[in-house]
Amino acid sequence: MTVIVLTNCPPGLRGFLTRWLLEISAGVFIGNPSSRIRDVLWDEVQQYAGQGRALLAHTTNNEQGFTFRTHDHAWHPTDHEGLTLIQRPNDSKGSTSSPKKPGWSAASKRRRSGKR
Repeated sequence: MTVIVLTNCPPGLRGFLTRWLLEISAGVFIGNPSSRIRDVLWDEVQQYAGQGRALLAHTTNNEQGFTFRTHDHAWHPTDHEGLTLIQRPNDSKGSTSSPKKPGWSAASKRRRSGKR
């Protein structure tokens, strides 16, 4: 089984993938091509994705039963003791949200005082 997920990619690339895979939702393609065809499709996706992102997941003979590849994606696959995990970017550097205020929330204060 092969799954390719495209985000913000040209419509021509989506049309190309429909020759080999079934588009079950916008930008989500599934199918069961051979490994050679899958690699050729992934090369085409990487070449023509433009400003878009792409994710490929496919079955393989390992402990997890699948593996995946990413293209221009913020989340990257990382090998951790034989398992492939997703490493998310650290958002604490560019976080624009304000830090939490110390103390009780307004709803908690109302509950404690008995006012609803």
